[in-house]
Amino acid sequence: MHGGSRRSWRSGPAAASQAKVSGPAAAPRPAPAGPAPDPRRLTSLLEPVVHAMNMDLEGIRVTTAGRRRVLRVIVDADGGVGLDDIALASRELSSRLDGAAEMGDAPYTLEVSSPGVDRPLTLPRHWRRNVGRLVVTSASESDEGQRIEGRITSASESGVILERDGVPREYRYADLGPGRVQVEFSHLEDETGEEDIGGH
Repeated sequence: MHGGSRRSWRSGPAAASQAKVSGPAAAPRPAPAGPAPDPRRLTSLLEPVVHAMNMDLEGIRVTTAGRRRVLRVIVDADGGVGLDDIALASRELSSRLDGAAEMGDAPYTLEVSSPGVDRPLTLPRHWRRNVGRLVVTSASESDEGQRIEGRITSASESGVILERDGVPREYRYADLGPGRVQVEFSHLEDETGEEDIGGH
């Protein structure tokens, strides 16, 4: 899988029972008590767990939903990650969080997912894991303007080769902006082995 679809898994403490409040005088739900978790400390805590499973930690985000917090963790690996990988990562990360104080005393939900096609390509591994995909990026210096569209044919630690109009062209990452994967319905059909019957 090249990261064309996002897979996710939720875990965490059981949801607390909530009384239903109706009428115009209903008060807003209070925010979780205590300071917000530090993403840098969470990264330091969880990254070794992810690396031990031969995955990369691609992002951490903490949001608030009523009295609960939601911890979203994005993981990826060469060859992509499947539902079994996501479930394993969720169990291992949940176990590590249970033994630490980074999330505080407020109830929270852990969501583990893989990157979707909307994830910008900013690191060499992002480009490498999307070989074969059509991408759009930009160049600070280009005879053909700012926008560059091409299919990734190979990627190294220093640069990428994009096929444009049937011609492979090499670019250094330092000369490119973030890449954006373009959704191709025919390409997705080839990967899944299914046809889109409904049409668009």
